[in-house]
Amino acid sequence: MRIRIVDAFTDRPFSGNPAGVVLLDAFPDDHWLQKVAAEVNLSETAFAHPLPPGGEADWALRWLTPVTEVDMCGHATLATAHVLRTTGRATGTVRFSARCGILAATAEDDGTITMDFPTSTLTAVPAPEGLAKALGADVVSVHDTAAHIGDLLVELRDEETVRSLAPDFAALAGLSDRGVIATAPASDPTRGYDFVSRCFFPRVGIDEDPVTGSAHTALAPFWSARLGRAELTGLQGGARTGIVRTALRGERTLLTGHAVTVIEGELLA
Repeated sequence: MRIRIVDAFTDRPFSGNPAGVVLLDAFPDDHWLQKVAAEVNLSETAFAHPLPPGGEADWALRWLTPVTEVDMCGHATLATAHVLRTTGRATGTVRFSARCGILAATAEDDGTITMDFPTSTLTAVPAPEGLAKALGADVVSVHDTAAHIGDLLVELRDEETVRSLAPDFAALAGLSDRGVIATAPASDPTRGYDFVSRCFFPRVGIDEDPVTGSAHTALAPFWSARLGRAELTGLQGGARTGIVRTALRGERTLLTGHAVTVIEGELLA
C-alpha cells in the first residue's frame, strides 16, 4: 500500500508540518496502526478509508502520534484531503468521520483547502503553578480550551518572546490534558500575519508541533475577540513555520492552508 509524507500549511516543500497519510480499504487492528505511526515518527500519521455512499461522511479518518491516538488533528486532515484531491479519489468537498465528529474539507480554486472544524470553548483560568518557569517566560493570561483539544492557551507578552521560547518539556507534560499553545500578537501585521504561536505536546510524544490546525480552533476565537475581526492569519512554528488562515463562524472555525506532497513510497510491513 502507498504511504505519503505531506507538508501541510505551506506551499513549499520542507516547511509547514509534515504528516504521514495512508489510504486503506478498512482499518486494521490498532496495534498495526500505532506501529506504523511510530515508524513514520512524525507528529501525526493519518489513516483513512472510504465509507459506503449515502451516509453523513465519505471517509473514516484517524490520527496517531508515535505513541497514542488523538481526538483532533488539523494538519493531518489537510494532508489527507490533499492526497485525496491529487490522486483523484475525491473532488470538491470531502466529509470525514473522526473522533471529534464530522469534519469537512473543501478544495478551493486557488489551490488551498478549507477545513470546517468545531470552535474550541475558551475559559480563563489561573496560571498553573510552574507554567511560567516551564516555558521560561512571563505569562499574560491563560485559557483552558476544554473538551475539543484539551490544551492550555497561554498568552505571552510579544512575538519575540514566543519565538525565543526554549521550554522544559518534562515540566510542561504535567500541566494540561494534551499540551500548551503559546501565542502573542504579531509585532508587525504588515508582514502578512496577525498573531504567532508555538505548540508543545510532550504528553502525547510531540515536544513541539510545527503547525497545529486544531490549536487554531482556539486561537481563532481568542484573537478575533481581541482584534475585532472574524478572519485572521496565524504564523506558527519555531524551526519550521507555516501559515493558517482562520475564519470564525460561531460554533465552527474554518481553517485554510496549502499542502504539498514531498515523499511517496510503498509500505511493505
